[in-house]
Amino acid sequence: MKIGISAFPTDYSISPVALARAAEDRGYDSLWVVEHTHIPASRRTPYPAGGDLPSIYWESYEPFTFLAQAAAVTESLLIGTGICLVPEHHPISLAKRVASLDSLSNGRFLFGVGAGWNAEELENHGVDYADRWKVLEEHVRAMKLMWTEKAPEFHGRYVDFDPVWVEPKPKRKPHPPVYIGASSEWAIRRVAEFGDGWLPAMGTCDLEERIGQLRRLCDEMGRDVDQIDVSLFGGPVDKAGLEALAKQGVHRLITVVPSLPESDVLALLDQQAELVEWAREID
Repeated sequence: MKIGISAFPTDYSISPVALARAAEDRGYDSLWVVEHTHIPASRRTPYPAGGDLPSIYWESYEPFTFLAQAAAVTESLLIGTGICLVPEHHPISLAKRVASLDSLSNGRFLFGVGAGWNAEELENHGVDYADRWKVLEEHVRAMKLMWTEKAPEFHGRYVDFDPVWVEPKPKRKPHPPVYIGASSEWAIRRVAEFGDGWLPAMGTCDLEERIGQLRRLCDEMGRDVDQIDVSLFGGPVDKAGLEALAKQGVHRLITVVPSLPESDVLALLDQQAELVEWAREID
């Protein structure tokens, strides 16, 4: 069992340099950060968790810039988007950004992707909320071609381009792993069809049921389910909880770090250090 950390990184919380160094020094395997390009002031779409939307949703740094700093001061720590809102990007620009970060980090990038929950945020990017997953799938398929072919072309409903040269290619071959960040039965089908990993949040679904669905779909499609990494966003878990998650088929628990100053975050990481070390021994 691997343990990672996730954060809403802001200009008033721990810096990427300090957070990345602390995570690597304490044995965490990965650092994941969120993305919202902005939050529309209308607040038409309600916050999925209920109540007022926390300000960290519009105060967070752009994730690729943050992760580049984290990668520059670490050697083995994996860096990931948890998640990148793919429909809000042009696929050619995003393909280049992902490949650049993966190349510069020596193949340490994990590409967590999602379609978003805020309808007006997507609309500001010219994407219809109802189409968001279809847009994401086309973007991902187009990016995979750009990461693996010299002069790819793509002609779809939402993505259309003649042969292009997009360099550099990612360090990781054939490309950085793509983690689908959603928990519905439709999300599981997307994982089986074109994902390298699944990135659900604790409490958003019946894990046993969804992992069972993933196994059945992989059997139908001729995929090895053991090659699909299951990484779960969640809160602090004790040893019994980690063992239970491992038995269910979870490979990584990603604990959420609050947007607090450096001293507070380091104290929290120190509290989990023993659990992180112990988790490495779970089969």
